[in-house]
Amino acid sequence: MNSEQQILLTQEGFDKLKAEYDYLRLTRRQEVIDAIKVAKAFGDLSENSEYDEAKNEQAEVEHKIAELEVMLKNVKIIKKTSGNVISVGSTIKIYDKDFDEEMVYTIVSSAEANLDEGLISDESPIGNALLGKKVGEVIDVETPGGIIKIEVLEIQ
Repeated sequence: MNSEQQILLTQEGFDKLKAEYDYLRLTRRQEVIDAIKVAKAFGDLSENSEYDEAKNEQAEVEHKIAELEVMLKNVKIIKKTSGNVISVGSTIKIYDKDFDEEMVYTIVSSAEANLDEGLISDESPIGNALLGKKVGEVIDVETPGGIIKIEVLEIQ
């Protein structure tokens, strides 16, 4: 990741990222250090799989901490909007005409996207197609599964 690339997050996304960073730095790091100490006590390090696993885990934890530090230094918190035009941060209700179902999504940056939580990326086909739209607009969205027709029902 480019160290100067701005990361757009909602306040909730920022809080989650900060919590993960704090957990890794304050708790998980010490757990791995303790595991290394225990593994060292087993003796010969050249054939000590517990030691190797703990050192690998330590490398992964330190890499993730460094990655999160870069992200946190470059965060711009976006406000959830309630305007009449869809933008990053908007929570919207849409109607999928092909599947005859209503869905509610919040459009966020790709760093925060999580479909299980209703957070879609502004870079995804649907998220990108919705940007700048208003209530009542019907759009055709090209997705990997084909073109779908979506109506914007509400911007919350």
